[in-house]
Amino acid sequence: MSLRMRIIGGALRPMIRAVMARAQDPVPLRRHLDRSMKYQFRAPPLARFDAVDVGGCRALWVVCGPALRQPAADPRVILYLHGGGYIAGSPDTHKKMVARLSKMTGVRVFLPSYRLAPEHPLPAALDDARAAWDHLISLGYGPDDIVLGGDSAGGGLVLSLLSQLCLTGTPPRAVFAWSPFTDQTFSGASVHENARRDHFFPAARVHDLPAMILGDLSPTDPRVSPLFADFPDCPPVLLQASDCEILYDDSVRMEAVLRAGGGQVLLQTFAGAPHVWQLFDGWFPEAREAIGLTADFIQTCARPQHGN
Repeated sequence: MSLRMRIIGGALRPMIRAVMARAQDPVPLRRHLDRSMKYQFRAPPLARFDAVDVGGCRALWVVCGPALRQPAADPRVILYLHGGGYIAGSPDTHKKMVARLSKMTGVRVFLPSYRLAPEHPLPAALDDARAAWDHLISLGYGPDDIVLGGDSAGGGLVLSLLSQLCLTGTPPRAVFAWSPFTDQTFSGASVHENARRDHFFPAARVHDLPAMILGDLSPTDPRVSPLFADFPDCPPVLLQASDCEILYDDSVRMEAVLRAGGGQVLLQTFAGAPHVWQLFDGWFPEAREAIGLTADFIQTCARPQHGN
């Protein structure tokens, strides 16, 4: 663990946990996340963000670095779903980190919004994620041209969407999920074992979140808990998680489920990192390292096609 991450993580833990412990309404959490991402983080130079509408949901095309020189008809694309516990987050909160991923891969990224709970309980977010996938297909991308990715709740959405696509025989080229939220029952041992170590989440309040986001769905419904989903003919999957977050076992058990279904899965564990530490690109080296490892995975799985 780098000294910089140790210092920043130690400063963040009491502040953010205090905010999360008092939170009763998602609106202040949304404002807090929006301000943090807007003022505390910078996008890589020459990043471009182009807004479009997909079925009433705002989305961004994110392009940076070598991807700026790629022709519009380049067949490769990353569909990225942002995190935020299904109650917060937007393309704007994650666009700077996603721009770094675009720069490091040379691939354009499609970053859609989705409806948030509790105003729109699950599976509304998954329906919007599927609409974003269908939008890319309508533009001429084939399933094999698309890499799915996301973080936290977005990582859970990615894996739930992956199950749907596998079951219909149209899986993407590859998938990556950073600190994914895969189990709405919170039955993983790390929920309790990491209760004191997690930088953000008070373990005593974990069951407040499903009450806000599930609506009438069971917490074991595979549309909201991909840990209980099926993944026939699964493409390669990369999972990244911190050993100190309460959701660590969401990744450990997800790896086992995917492997049991015959999938090729790589779980990369970082010691002492905050939940979705990739957002801290530019603050400590482990964030850039994790994004770089993801870029390597994408480049290996999503090789250029059609002569590009």
